[in-house]
Order: sequence, then C-alpha cells, then structure tokens
Amino acid sequence: MTTLSHAGKVVVRKSSEPFDAFAVRDAVQQDHQWQEMLRMQQQIQILQALPLGCLAVAVPYHYYNCAGSMYRPYMHQNQELFIQIDPPKIPQVK
Repeated sequence: MTTLSHAGKVVVRKSSEPFDAFAVRDAVQQDHQWQEMLRMQQQIQILQALPLGCLAVAVPYHYYNCAGSMYRPYMHQNQELFIQIDPPKIPQVK
C-alpha cells in the first residue's frame, strides 16, 4: 500500500544565508488569520479597482480606507484585487 502526502511549497537555501525562523512563523500566522477573517466575513465584496479618495493605511497591516469601507489588497492570478474587510483592531500601546 502506497500513501501519498504533499508538503506544499518547499524552499531550499544555503545554510550560510541568514534566516529568521520567527519571522517566517509570524508571516504564516498572519496569513492564516487573514484567511480565517475572509471565511468569517458574511458577504465578501471584491473590487478590481478602488474608488477615488481612498487612504492607504499600514498598521496593523496594509489596507485602504475608502470613506469608511476598508479594503485589503490581494493578488489573484497575477491581478491585484481589493477585498472588503471589517475595520482592523489596532493594538493599544502601553
């Protein structure tokens, strides 16, 4: 009996190259949170172009504020789309 498994993307690098495993872990965790947020969204609005007057925001992640509607850029089949998101929760600095 043969069992097949797929590991996904595998990256091979030289051991002499610098590597930050914690940064990779954090990026994977953020991507997972992003995917979960999309799944929980009741109605997903996807735009091919943002309306005029949108403001780019970089904290806590890159998104656009368009007159109170928030959109996050997303690459799909080499085309940038904008998916409407709930307003992000910005952590308070103590």
